[in-house]
Amino acid sequence: MAFYMEKMTVRDMKTALEQTKTVIIPVGIVEQHGYHLPLSTDIINAVKPPELAGDRLNAVVAPPINYCFSGGELLGTVNVNPNVFGLYISEICAEFIRMGFENLILLLGHGGTENTEALKNSLQLMLRRDHALADKITLSMMDAYAFSPTYRNRFSLNGEFDFHAGRTETSLMMYWVPELVRDEIVMDDEDIARMMRTDPDWYAIHDKPIDHPYIVERIKQRDEIEVGVMGFPELATKELGEKLSNEIVDGLVEYVDMLENRRKAQ
Repeated sequence: MAFYMEKMTVRDMKTALEQTKTVIIPVGIVEQHGYHLPLSTDIINAVKPPELAGDRLNAVVAPPINYCFSGGELLGTVNVNPNVFGLYISEICAEFIRMGFENLILLLGHGGTENTEALKNSLQLMLRRDHALADKITLSMMDAYAFSPTYRNRFSLNGEFDFHAGRTETSLMMYWVPELVRDEIVMDDEDIARMMRTDPDWYAIHDKPIDHPYIVERIKQRDEIEVGVMGFPELATKELGEKLSNEIVDGLVEYVDMLENRRKAQ
């Protein structure tokens, strides 16, 4: 069964550790998701799967971490330096290891290139600096969507894909939190929207004040982006959201069972 840490006491934690050595740490972000989805979308992405897994999930579920790095600069987005984020998560992981957990799962409701690279580098360094620890534990990090085959094969149309606040994400919100989904869908100009559907990192401009290999690039969001939707939200349905949700939850349960069975067999 799942143990939800925010509702537990010290005695409850002792009981949980007798039954499982796996902890799930949901990680989200406060970030714009167009005009039709809430700023908490990526927090919901990380929190809902372990919540819905319920008694099927043999793990402790930590309270969510609600801030990390987006890179976007539209109103409502809260960015934390990705290096600070990576170190912060490493400190949290170290505390769960101190408690006795051996399988740590970082369930990312928000990905992002800089964000995930910084987190992975920080976690790898933690393991690299302590070989005895690396032999004892497993550290997992994955997008919450990673367990869904339907999401992995997400809608593509002539080389354009469904990323941020698009069909898949909107469908999940329609199923998970329909009361937070707005009816009006607003998009950027078609050429801009198309480029963001083609490359999720297109939103950022890289330039230099002097064109020289020693000069560090400057990065900022393109001024012409006003909404920031990267996908096809108009194609979203609650039925698709239910299918995605079921696949995500089932995959998470199976992954935790695999980790726990491996641990018990050692």
